[in-house]
Amino acid sequence: MTKPLADVTPNTWDFLKLPMIKPTGFREYDARWKFPDEINLPGMTALGLGIGTQMRLHGLEPVIAVGNDYRDYSLSIKNALIVGLMQAGIRVKDIGPCITPMAYFSQFHLDAPAVAMVTASHNPNGWTGVKMGFQRPLTHGPDEMGELKDIVLNGKGQPHEGGMYEFVDGVWDAYMDDLVGDFKMTRKLKVVCASGNGTAAAFGPALFERLGVEMVDSHNRLDYTFPNYNPNPEAMEMLHDMSDSVKASGADFALGFDGDGDRCGVVDDEGEEIFADKVGVIMARDLAKLYPGSTFVADVKSTGLFASDPELQKYDIKADYWKTGHSHMKRRVHAIGALAGFEKSGHYFLSGDIGRGYDDGMRVAVEICKLMDRNPDMKMSDLRKALPKTWSTPTMSPYCADTEKYGVLDRLVEKLVAKAEAGETLAGKAIKEVVTVNGARVILENGSWGLVRASSNTPNLVVVCESSESEAEMRAIFAEIDAVIKTEPLVGEYDQTI
Repeated sequence: MTKPLADVTPNTWDFLKLPMIKPTGFREYDARWKFPDEINLPGMTALGLGIGTQMRLHGLEPVIAVGNDYRDYSLSIKNALIVGLMQAGIRVKDIGPCITPMAYFSQFHLDAPAVAMVTASHNPNGWTGVKMGFQRPLTHGPDEMGELKDIVLNGKGQPHEGGMYEFVDGVWDAYMDDLVGDFKMTRKLKVVCASGNGTAAAFGPALFERLGVEMVDSHNRLDYTFPNYNPNPEAMEMLHDMSDSVKASGADFALGFDGDGDRCGVVDDEGEEIFADKVGVIMARDLAKLYPGSTFVADVKSTGLFASDPELQKYDIKADYWKTGHSHMKRRVHAIGALAGFEKSGHYFLSGDIGRGYDDGMRVAVEICKLMDRNPDMKMSDLRKALPKTWSTPTMSPYCADTEKYGVLDRLVEKLVAKAEAGETLAGKAIKEVVTVNGARVILENGSWGLVRASSNTPNLVVVCESSESEAEMRAIFAEIDAVIKTEPLVGEYDQTI
C-alpha cells in the first residue's frame, strides 16, 4: 500500500490517483475530515484497506456492516471506503443510508463483528468521517484509533483475497421492531419532532407514529443542504427553534436529533431547554425506582446531582464520573455493568434491560415517552422543577495549542491535587475529592464542583463549574479555578466566560 500524502493539489491528475489523508483527522474516538480539502476518495479507499487490515490483526471474522448518513457526498465516500475494505479481503454488508445507531444495531442483527458508519455526525456540511467498532456495542477508542492511524499513514495496509459485497435490505424494519416492540402509549402525548432536515428525519416521525404519539413536525423533510440550521441539539439555534415550535403548538415537549441520530435534545412544555445532563437525572430518577441499586455513569462535564440527589440516594444508586467522549462512555458502561451512561453533549448509553449499550437518540426518545407514560400526572416541566436547583456555567474554552494542551493540563491537575492534599479550600469550602480520570474535577464538601480538562477535538482547555448553593458560589469556584489556570502562560483567551 502507498503511504498516503498529507496534501495533494485539487483538480490535478494526482488528486484522482494518489491517496491524500490529513493526519489530524484521526481523533480520539472517530475520524473526521473536511472533504475534499483534507481527504480525497483514494484516501478513503486507503482508510478502508487500513480498517480491513486492522480487523485481520485482531483476528476478526472478515465481515463488516457499513452504512452512510444523508449528505450528498456520503454515498461516494462510502463506496470508496468499501473498495478498500474489499481490497483487504473483507465481506461487506452494506445496509444503505441510515442513522449511526441503526448501523450499530446492524452489528447485532447481522451478527457482524465490525461496523463502519460514514458520517460527519453533527458537523456542518463539508465534513465527513467514519465511526467504527469491532467489539459490539463498543466503538474505537484512543488505542484502536492510534493503531489504525499507524496502519493507514505508514502504508501498512495488506491486500487479501476474498473480498465481497452484499447489499442487505430490511435492517430499517428490524431496527424499528427492536426500538418499540409491541409497546403503545396509554396517555396522550403531543411531541415536537425536530431533525433539522438531517438523517434522523427518516426515522423520528415513523417512530412517533408507531409509539402512538401525536407528532408536531419541525424540519423533518430530508434535505442535505440543511436550509434551516445545522442539526445539533446542543446549539442554541436549534433549541430556540424547538422552543418556538412547542409554544406555537402547545406540545407536551420537543425532542431534537443531531445529524446522525445518536444524540437527543429536550425542550419542555414551557419552552425551556433541559440540558442533557439534567435530562439524564430525570431519567435516572425514573429508572432508579424500577432498578434500585443500579450504577449510572456520567461524564466529568455533567451535573453533580447523579452523586448528590436525595431521590437517587434513596434507591441506593451509585454514580461513576468518567471521561467525556462517546467511545470512553460506552466502554465504561460496558466494563462496570452500569444500567446507563449520560453525557452532557446528549449521548445516552442505555444498557441492560433498556438498551444495547450504544448511543441512540431514537432509543432515548422511546424511553422518554415510556417515562412520561409511567408518570401520567406529570408534565416535563414538573419533572424539571422537581430536580434540586443548581447553578452552572456554560462550557467555557480557553485557547491552548494542540501541541501544548496535554502538558499544560498535567501541570494544572498537579496543582489542583496539591491544593486538596494540603487541606486548602476552594470557594471557602473543603475539597472532598479530585477526580482525575479526565482532567481534574474538584468536588467540594457540599457537592459543588469545578472542572478543567483538555478538549478532544479543538486547541482548547474546557472549564465547567456548578454550585449546589448559589450563583455567587458558582462564580467563586470559577474564579479560583481560573486563577490556577492563569498560572500557565501558554493558556490564552476564553471563547466565553461568566
